[in-house]
Amino acid sequence: MNVEDMKGGYTTGSCATAGVKAGLLALLEQNIVDTVIIENPQGQYIEVPIKEVIRISDVEAQVTVVKDGGDDPDVTHGNAVVTTVVLTDSGTLSFHAGHGVGTVTKPGLALPVGEPAINPGPRKMMQIVFEEFCVKGEGVDVTVTVPNGLDLAKKTLNHTLGIEGGISIIGTTGIVKPMSEEGFKNSLVPQLEVMKANGIETAVLVPGRIGQELAEQVLGIHKNQMAETSNFIGFMLEQAVRIGFKQILIIGHIGKLVKLANGSFHTHNRMSDGRMETIVAYAALEGASQAVCEELFQCQTTESTFPILEREGLTGVYQRIVDRAALRSERYIAKEAQVGIIITTLQGDILAIDENAKDIGERETWRIPYIS
Repeated sequence: MNVEDMKGGYTTGSCATAGVKAGLLALLEQNIVDTVIIENPQGQYIEVPIKEVIRISDVEAQVTVVKDGGDDPDVTHGNAVVTTVVLTDSGTLSFHAGHGVGTVTKPGLALPVGEPAINPGPRKMMQIVFEEFCVKGEGVDVTVTVPNGLDLAKKTLNHTLGIEGGISIIGTTGIVKPMSEEGFKNSLVPQLEVMKANGIETAVLVPGRIGQELAEQVLGIHKNQMAETSNFIGFMLEQAVRIGFKQILIIGHIGKLVKLANGSFHTHNRMSDGRMETIVAYAALEGASQAVCEELFQCQTTESTFPILEREGLTGVYQRIVDRAALRSERYIAKEAQVGIIITTLQGDILAIDENAKDIGERETWRIPYIS
């Protein structure tokens, strides 16, 4: 299915904004509604269904909205967003993080440290509602709760970004459009921005869990210094340079990083492969016979080449891979940063480390082992 054919939805920010509007309708107009229309900062109108409105007292209401992300893969889809609205005489609109909504703990995000993770977009939308309903001197306290937010946050990058205690209430337009590849790539960049804002000088890029666990558990690299790349290693290299990193370490499984050695920096298997071709070429450079090269070429996974390379004394292939991957990576970013490479097995055992990685690790005082 093309992105254009997919069903859209609304953000957690729209859920909370709809909750504010439904709550104020209940308190100020004694009107219990099952749907509201809200306005986003771009002047578009969004219709949002209301699951439940509870009028707790003359000055307090609680509204539940169920997040609908449409066809977009979103961890919050189908979860309740509960907004509690309390009338005050403060003359202002204030925001609070309830259970399951995070708090900002690191600089580098759009909100200062200590603020509830209710992003600027949703705050603007709620401000529009506030100005529609409240006259001078009237105030509103808004508390947003996501009952399942602590569990949902484990599936996000929030901890890496410095948002603790739950999810973020997000959305710049209030509307969820099915995420394009470009949108997903851009969602990875704040990891690097937060790292830089917190004084980190070396960016550690990890395509997935294997590299992350090795970095943290074996090499002694703090998770706050790591950024996930998914398959977009080239894009994240470019962004790391743009943000100002001069040292970059990439750690991951050989099956992913061997692609960097052959110049492929979008590593999804539909976009690039050549794993076996690269291993065969390097094995030949190590002295492999034609018969051995043919045997390697018939392998379906990089892991299945290990016994052959070991049997034939061709494990120097691993060093060739990291050396070439580092060289290609630096060329990819016009040598604007030093790039080191570490490749591993599926079990997280290190196969090879290039000289740049050793140099970076020594400067950072990480536990980079000696691999002969």
